[in-house]
Amino acid sequence: MRENTTAPTRAMRLGVAGPVGTGKSSLIATLCQALSGELRLGVITNDIYTDEDARFLKSAGVLDPERIRPVETGACPHTAIRDDVTANLLAAEDLEADFGPLDLVIIESGGDNLTATFSPALVDAQLFVLDVAGGGDVVRKGGPGIARADLLVINKTDLGQYVGVDVERMAREGREARRGSPVVALSRHDAASIGMLTGWVRDTLAHYRTGEHTPVDPGPMAPHFHAGQGGEGGHQHTHAPANPRRSA
Repeated sequence: MRENTTAPTRAMRLGVAGPVGTGKSSLIATLCQALSGELRLGVITNDIYTDEDARFLKSAGVLDPERIRPVETGACPHTAIRDDVTANLLAAEDLEADFGPLDLVIIESGGDNLTATFSPALVDAQLFVLDVAGGGDVVRKGGPGIARADLLVINKTDLGQYVGVDVERMAREGREARRGSPVVALSRHDAASIGMLTGWVRDTLAHYRTGEHTPVDPGPMAPHFHAGQGGEGGHQHTHAPANPRRSA
């Protein structure tokens, strides 16, 4: 029998991006709680100056705290997931060196905006998180994460009735914006939606293990502006894609 030389020799890396407050950390906690019994997991969080998200996940008790590692980016969050991914690559490699072999390393972006995407030099697949509390129209605003991430998650669907959002319409418009690519409408209180999310992760991992999954670059971030302290001294710029090479 011929050996499969295309199959990867390390854990799949799954990026989780999305704006501030969309529930990325709670989504990761849900994934860990649902999958830790069958998969060997590690988590890396990104914050600018704190380890707040890592501390939240550790306190949730969903994973061995030593398997949750924080990265302090020291700059706008997308820098460490797209422009210079070195800190996150090193953190992922350290996790595998300490606890390997692992099946899945989940990398959470710091809260950013609708343009944030991961470099394929860092992650093998990525999901983008919106939440209904952000407004039903946000999915129509588009952006590379919404349109071209491997999965779009519309989170906190149980809040739709309280914030006047038609969740079914939001999910439908998400599918339209993504031209049929997968969308999961998620509530951590709804077992069926959690099953859809974990099912997608299992399927993607299975394709990754056989060498059938190819990381897709959602595209460079749109031109945007970073204000300096007090709103002065900023400049408009884009971010070029990172070097597509990644460690095996």
